[in-house]
Amino acid sequence: MKRTGIIVLLALVVAAAGTAQTSAGVILGEPTGLTGKHWLGDQAAAEIVVAWSFVSDMAFYVHLDYKQHFYQERIDPGTIFVYAGIGPRIYIRGDGITVGARIPVGIEYRFETAPLEVFLEVAPGLNVFPETRPSFGGGIGVRYRF
Repeated sequence: MKRTGIIVLLALVVAAAGTAQTSAGVILGEPTGLTGKHWLGDQAAAEIVVAWSFVSDMAFYVHLDYKQHFYQERIDPGTIFVYAGIGPRIYIRGDGITVGARIPVGIEYRFETAPLEVFLEVAPGLNVFPETRPSFGGGIGVRYRF
C-alpha cells in the first residue's frame, strides 16, 4: 500500500510538471509524509498528501484537499497566503480502514527569490467510517515549485 501511494503522488507530480503552478515536498506533523500541490487558478489549489499517521496505529494515510486562498499579501521577498479548504482522507491499517473529511486552515509563504514555499496548517475533521468521531491534524512543511 505504501508503494502505491508514493507512485500515485509521483504520477500526479510528473503529469503537472509542465506548469509553474506545481510544487512537491514534505509535511511534518499529523500526518508526516510527502505533499504535492497544484494551483487550479489564481486563488484555488488541489493538494495531495501521502504519509504515515503516527496517531492512528502507524497507518498509511492519504488526503486530497481543495484549498481556496482568500487573502494574500506581498511581504519581501515573497508573498503570504491564507487559505481554507475541504477534502477526504483515508487511513489504512492492518485491521481495516478509516474514512473521513478534513477542513484545513493555514498560512503559506512563497519565496520570490527561490522556488520554495513553507506552510503551517491545522485541520479539524470528522471520521465517518467505520464510526463517527471528531479528529484533528495539522503540520508544517516545505515544498519545491517546479
